[in-house]
Amino acid sequence: MRPAMSSENGVHSLPEHLRAFALMHVGMRRDAQRLVDAAPNATPGTHSGLNSWWRQLHDVIDWHHHSEDEVLWPSLRALVPEFDAIEREMLHDHSALEESMAQVSANMRRSTGLTALAPAAHRFHQILVDHLRHEEAAIFPVLAGHLTVAQYLSIEQRIIGSAPPRVMSYLQPWMFDDADPAVIRQVGAGIPTPLRLLGNTVLKMRYQRTVDPVLALI
Repeated sequence: MRPAMSSENGVHSLPEHLRAFALMHVGMRRDAQRLVDAAPNATPGTHSGLNSWWRQLHDVIDWHHHSEDEVLWPSLRALVPEFDAIEREMLHDHSALEESMAQVSANMRRSTGLTALAPAAHRFHQILVDHLRHEEAAIFPVLAGHLTVAQYLSIEQRIIGSAPPRVMSYLQPWMFDDADPAVIRQVGAGIPTPLRLLGNTVLKMRYQRTVDPVLALI
């Protein structure tokens, strides 16, 4: 049975202030599935567009997980005494996920690796889904039950501030891709107006050019 506080079926079961974080997990699952669907149809002629999209996704996931290791977990250790015990049981070591992404990248870098891309994509997808399910079951109750909204939003601001420019320019349209319009409005209200407008125009068009070659393979 899936935990009640999960983003696997959308973010509506979560408190509003946690939904931006949850949308990142939604985006990871969505794109892991897109990779699984696109990989069998990849050809040397479509390799370049698929590889460009994958590099962006890889960078977002890599940043997200390092920001957890470097910002979120240390903050929870300082604020929530019970988190030490939870952390010991939580599978937050990202080494298996990083290895699976490295295998996808190795096959993406050369068109001759496309025959091995589909199984690598399936392995990445399974590891990612399992990891996020376990992580959410452990972490969402802590974030919702042991932190005030102000404490959480302060941590989230530091997490977002750690994003490199390449990730930051991709993050907003990526998070909002195929999301519920009501959730987009609610989460978007917390984004500074200039950045929100930029994300809804120039950055959204750039994002769409990146993802269109992948959607064409599905």
